[in-house]
Amino acid sequence: MLAALTGLGLSTAAGLNAYIPLLVVGVLANLTDAVKLPDGYAWLSNWGVLAVVAVLLVAEFVLDKVPAVDTVNDAIQTVVRPASGGVVFSATSAAAELDHSTWMAEHPWAGWLAGIVAALAVHAVKATARPVINAGTGGFGAPVVSTVEDAGSLGMSLVALFLPLLVLVALAVFAVLSWWLIRKARRVRARRRTRRTGRPSG
Repeated sequence: MLAALTGLGLSTAAGLNAYIPLLVVGVLANLTDAVKLPDGYAWLSNWGVLAVVAVLLVAEFVLDKVPAVDTVNDAIQTVVRPASGGVVFSATSAAAELDHSTWMAEHPWAGWLAGIVAALAVHAVKATARPVINAGTGGFGAPVVSTVEDAGSLGMSLVALFLPLLVLVALAVFAVLSWWLIRKARRVRARRRTRRTGRPSG
């Protein structure tokens, strides 16, 4: 249970920002006992790898806050974020030791699949909502929303590692927010169609 929540929380964080959970997991694996990487994932704690991840994080941090550029970045990240989700879900499967479960260790593909699906779902909501926010705020909302997403990714990563039970609460909040954003996006599209056609859309 705890292993699944930890992996789910980290992969959700990867859907918002691919590099923050990777960096958090790698640094904590090096400096603390909070993360014990399973066999085959020692590379994630390599300082050279973490330096590359940090550079990519800086680039993502900047690009994601520029209107229009953020949409292009989201398109590129459609592959990167799910892959990151798969990595962090699987790389922290050692957390299964906390709940005495070996299922994840015996079925490594399950961690990858769950991480990819979770990160892709979050990424899809983010990529759908961002153009709507940009259009509705004249681009001024991009840096604000991006900063909130980065903070959310960091917060979710830490919660997943240290308070995994709270991941359920965080996911519930995200689900409600996603529902609201999807409804908002549909309304904005409906208004645009109305303006183009000059009559209410059916």
